Amino acid sequence: MEWREALAQAAARLTGVSETPRLDAELLLAHSAGKTREALLLHGLDAVPPGFAALIERRARHEPVAYLIGRRDFWTIELEVTPAVLIPRADSETLIEAAVAFFADRAGPKRILDLGTGSGALLLAALAQWPGADGVGIDRSLEALAVARRNAERLGFAGRAVFRQGDWADATGRYDLILCNPPYIAENAPLMRDVACFEPASALYSGPDGLEDHRRISHLIVDRMAPGGVACFEIGEDQADTARTLYAGTGLPVSLRPDLAGRLRCIILGPA
Repeated sequence: MEWREALAQAAARLTGVSETPRLDAELLLAHSAGKTREALLLHGLDAVPPGFAALIERRARHEPVAYLIGRRDFWTIELEVTPAVLIPRADSETLIEAAVAFFADRAGPKRILDLGTGSGALLLAALAQWPGADGVGIDRSLEALAVARRNAERLGFAGRAVFRQGDWADATGRYDLILCNPPYIAENAPLMRDVACFEPASALYSGPDGLEDHRRISHLIVDRMAPGGVACFEIGEDQADTARTLYAGTGLPVSLRPDLAGRLRCIILGPA
């Protein structure tokens, strides 16, 4: 079968499974051929790789593309991802955008903390943004920390990033920038099959209202923030009012930042 025909058939197979069936098919075909998507579209293929059909069937069962190809772009970096970590999403880039805006007229952060680091996405994106900074990523999962360390090494940040196993309360020291994308899904909330069946539940669910982890973090944040520092935390799109009230109890100034879709996605703690 000619590769264009295989691609069209694959996109048709994924229609109704994915919101981006053609893109998914292109990414999986390129991956199975050992090429970039750009090279595939520019130069094509001599033959359809034998593993392509199996990848399409796995995607048709809702397995995420990022896990199938083992990588995901985030901010200005590319990350390895495995089923041990939450897949980084563009929504979470809102936290980096908020930090960039905060430090636009200030000296950049020197010390960065990433709570629940997972793949290392937030910490490593921040280290790419501020070459003079170093940071610490904390996660309970040893498997996730192994992914984060490999990402740091591949990006050349191994000397600037330390990864430690622990819980929220295990962070020590003070930091100019604190980042966190904690679990914030209510435990009975319905999720897409791509997420619910494949991504780690420990990175998704947080009590009956989805705010259990935010409550725990709110009791710790003041002691971890350096003078003049800022914290940028991800929240669910319907949690803005509750989260604002929760974090107002810290005594820190609280503001919110929308994502590109206009949903209030990031809560910011620190001076305006």
